[in-house]
Amino acid sequence: MDGVEWKGSLHRIKKCAAEFLSMEDDLVDSDDDDDEGSWELIGRDIRLKSMFLYCDLHRVISGYSDDHKKAIIDLGNRFFDYMEELDSAVFHRSVALTQFHYSEATLALQELITTLLLPHSLD
Repeated sequence: MDGVEWKGSLHRIKKCAAEFLSMEDDLVDSDDDDDEGSWELIGRDIRLKSMFLYCDLHRVISGYSDDHKKAIIDLGNRFFDYMEELDSAVFHRSVALTQFHYSEATLALQELITTLLLPHSLD
């Protein structure tokens, strides 16, 4: 992958991660009386961000050495597992589970971003 495309994917990952992290107020401060439309909108936003992160992460991984790829793949898999759980919690409109899975996904995403930005040699 050429450097510009790789850097663009990495930039989109960071931007999408920042947007996901800014969703805290919507997810953590929601209450059980919220209308169905807001839950639906939050669920769509989570799935959209997850899809963009997945596509760009797939592109970025190809630029790293084999040792670094394994670490990123493991962290990415953990993050996407949490995102599935978060999506399920939002679908079932469970405030407690939404808060719990959002916090897990947030920690996993922060660890993934940190690992992506560590200075490692590219292939």
